[in-house]
Amino acid sequence: MSQTDRLKQRMPLSFKLLYALPVFAAGVPAIADAATAASTSASHAHAAPAKAAAKKHTGRVVTRPATVAPAVAAPVAATPVSNTVANRTIRQARAAQTAEGGTEAVTVTGSFLRQGRNTSPNPVQIISAKDIQQTGVTNVGDFLQRMPSIGSSGRGNADTNGGAGISCTDIRNLGSSRALVLIDGKRLTQSGDSTSSCVDMNTIPVMAIQSIEILKDGGSELYGADAVSGVINIKLRHNINTGGINMRGNITQRGDNRTGLISAYKGWNFDHDRGNITLTGQYDTQGGVMMKDRSWSRVAQATNGMNPSYGSIISTSGTFFGSENTYNSNNNGGLVPYTAANRYNYNKDTSLLNNTQNAVLMGDAHYDFSKHFTLYSNVMYSHKTSWTQMAPMPATGSVAPSTLPSAIMIPTDYPGNTSGEELQMYRRMGEFGTRKSETAIDSLTAKVGASGEIVAGWMYDASFTYGSTMASFQTSGVGDYNKLLREWGLSPVTPGDSASELYYNPTSCLGYTGCVQSSALRPLSGDAAEYANYTEHDNSHYMMRDFNARIHNDHVVHMPYKGGGDLGIALGMEHRGEQLSYRPDPLIAQGGSLTNTVLPTSGGFDVSEAYLEGNLTLLHNVPFAKNLSIDGQGRFSSYNTFGNTYNWKAGINWAPTRDVAFRGTLGTSYRQPSVSEMYGGTLMSYVGASDPCDMSQVTTYGARQATVVANCMKQGINANTFQASGSGQVPTLIGGSSKLRPEIGRTYTFGATFTPHWVRGLSTSASFWHYRVSDTISSLSTQYVLDGCYTGSSPGMCQNVTRLANGQINTVSALNANLGSLTTSGVDWDLSYRFRVTDEDWFQVENNFQRLVSYKQQMVPGGPHYNYLGSITYKSQGTSNPTVRDYATLTWHHNNFSMTYMMQYMSGMHWNDGTNRIYKSDGYGRDKTPAMILQDLTFNYNLKRWNFQFEVQNLMDKTPPFLVNTSSNSNDSTYGGWYAGRTFLLQAGMTF
Repeated sequence: MSQTDRLKQRMPLSFKLLYALPVFAAGVPAIADAATAASTSASHAHAAPAKAAAKKHTGRVVTRPATVAPAVAAPVAATPVSNTVANRTIRQARAAQTAEGGTEAVTVTGSFLRQGRNTSPNPVQIISAKDIQQTGVTNVGDFLQRMPSIGSSGRGNADTNGGAGISCTDIRNLGSSRALVLIDGKRLTQSGDSTSSCVDMNTIPVMAIQSIEILKDGGSELYGADAVSGVINIKLRHNINTGGINMRGNITQRGDNRTGLISAYKGWNFDHDRGNITLTGQYDTQGGVMMKDRSWSRVAQATNGMNPSYGSIISTSGTFFGSENTYNSNNNGGLVPYTAANRYNYNKDTSLLNNTQNAVLMGDAHYDFSKHFTLYSNVMYSHKTSWTQMAPMPATGSVAPSTLPSAIMIPTDYPGNTSGEELQMYRRMGEFGTRKSETAIDSLTAKVGASGEIVAGWMYDASFTYGSTMASFQTSGVGDYNKLLREWGLSPVTPGDSASELYYNPTSCLGYTGCVQSSALRPLSGDAAEYANYTEHDNSHYMMRDFNARIHNDHVVHMPYKGGGDLGIALGMEHRGEQLSYRPDPLIAQGGSLTNTVLPTSGGFDVSEAYLEGNLTLLHNVPFAKNLSIDGQGRFSSYNTFGNTYNWKAGINWAPTRDVAFRGTLGTSYRQPSVSEMYGGTLMSYVGASDPCDMSQVTTYGARQATVVANCMKQGINANTFQASGSGQVPTLIGGSSKLRPEIGRTYTFGATFTPHWVRGLSTSASFWHYRVSDTISSLSTQYVLDGCYTGSSPGMCQNVTRLANGQINTVSALNANLGSLTTSGVDWDLSYRFRVTDEDWFQVENNFQRLVSYKQQMVPGGPHYNYLGSITYKSQGTSNPTVRDYATLTWHHNNFSMTYMMQYMSGMHWNDGTNRIYKSDGYGRDKTPAMILQDLTFNYNLKRWNFQFEVQNLMDKTPPFLVNTSSNSNDSTYGGWYAGRTFLLQAGMTF
């Protein structure tokens, strides 16, 4: 039996044994941090004595010499944690100023080799623990959303329709599936549902973080396929010999979204500081907000014409569509003509922010046997629950592949049907109550490894990581469709045929215990509702196994000429396997509910990889070349699903003087589809979109209106009188596809850093970046499919649209597929300036700026490229691409007191329907959002071991800008930071 198989057998699958985690860490007294094996210093001396001395000197958080991997890269000796949120090159250059142009060898994300502080070609942004804590955020994801480089394609707590309280992040708006998240340079388990998965940033305890490094450049050639847009490496605190506790409470100005957090840590050194055990725990809760409790989200706007409609046409009294006329029930067994007054405002029952509870426990341990052998381990367990509420479930028919009727047709002889024709019914089941979705997710990531020196400066690091996530989903009020039809006396003429007509059966309940004969034209009684209601229970399991082994030497040879530097080499191998299984509720899998039909699904892949990196310093400390170095990286991957591929990256750094440095990179990427993208189940989602044939939507097509009307007429729909039932939402089939092919891409960056030695404390950096990804894996937006069909721009899209006999859309198919290419580019500018005005007062200014230059996407291979620069996709299923984003902080320190002002800026955006920028002249009511500013103010005071913090978030109580999205009237992934409104925070912490 292999070592990997033994580890697999030993790994627990139950997540109820929370107490076992610290025992696991404490039971391995020979464990060390992943990359701090008895590493050599610049002179190859044994680092253990220096490390011990540093611990005795500080008595607090100790940073050991950085070594082989970016796992725990830290400055040499006991460098204090910096406050900056600027580009890595800024921080490196600032450190270099203190040593008369000298360099400090560290390992930074983007390389497996230790290099000088200002000699790496990779653009890396470093965020310190203090930067995160001063914002008062509860989880890492909320903080990262402030960064201009973080896009709007992830999930957040404002995603209450399927978000499950998961916080995902992405880089450059390329999607969370293209951004790799690591902890100490090693992979984490992912969280998600049947259709998507990502690393949940909520599961990482904030107090355990030392820093976050964001590689704002492709990293597939060094870290693996899913690092297309970059890497977010979260570095934890190690060698802690102190303890601390932190308590925090938030409440909004309106008294809701009450948030609490308590976190603590304690570390113990033992055996003369050769070993350490550290435990960290965090519990946080967030109370959530209802849409009805904010004036801007209280009433949902469904359409964007000159005369917009509000709410949904699907009401609790039922809406009945005939060939010409539309009716409502009078709730007494009869029909009345439809009026807009009968529309249902679903926002009065819907959550704006999720209710969440999250508990995390982490154990970290290491033991240094010698400079040749250090064992280390880290185990992190999280248990998270979330709760959200939505309006009552609509009864509209079944979803394929269900064999139940696809439409609820009321026969002409049905009691109370006085219209004289067969009617199609859409009815919101208020009798079942609101839909309450509860999610419980248990995640475990366990890592064990060894590192040390082999011989003559050659270092090794080998580790095994096991990840497992078990999730359960419960939704009440989804209804049993078969039982509901039975109570209404509606029976299929041909049972088992979803297209069958229905006939009235007044004795349909006979022989069924609990069934209450009822009418579809009046409310169900309590007993009838209890019989037909249903609560679904679904489960998913994600599992990862990752073995990684690497050797490296920072100084293999020295160049044999004056001014020459060293050649460093790192090489290694990795074998990773990922599996996903999703088990829906049996009634859901049978298509027997009023909600989605989802079939069980499972699948996975394995990949074996080898990688190599070389860094050569061509010139050092010579005229016109303070440093000139080149870096090359390559990775060979062999997939059991897609065969072999090779990716590479090259970089250069040239510093002609100590004050300025130029850098550039060029690399390729290859992304294997994730297990959720390939094997996620197909389900129905009610996506924000408008039927082009609807009488109000057709008027918004401008010059294309005649074509749309003609195409609707070909299907027997009179666009001048037709009223769609969706009210701004269209039933759309989404999910995975086993036919997906990998993505391929290319990235390049170039930039410069300026650190004038005559202006002490000033650093600034600028970078240009460009990404291109081909065969992108995604799904077409529902509106794109509909517009492509009916405007004639993509006639092939019509095969993805199915309609019922009365013209109403039954489904739109938008499964994952390989689309066309995506290109985006932009400029980053970072500034850091620290200056002292008196002996007691000093200021620090930090600024991160991004100017988007282009964002173009090709929806289908060979099709046109759509320009999304400066636009936001109105309705849903899109991204926002503001031209300018900025995050700035200004801090004033006076002895033990400090005050920090934080500001986020986002430029205004034009609305885009997925294919075209929309204009009022085309018949739309609104067509853009304004520029937005979000401001926070924090006060801190240190009193001996105590730290007190008071903060006002969203200082000016700004509301998010309006956007028609059929739910919150804004865009949660872009403007989620504005959703809660003005919030007050009080925090107290102490160390011991």
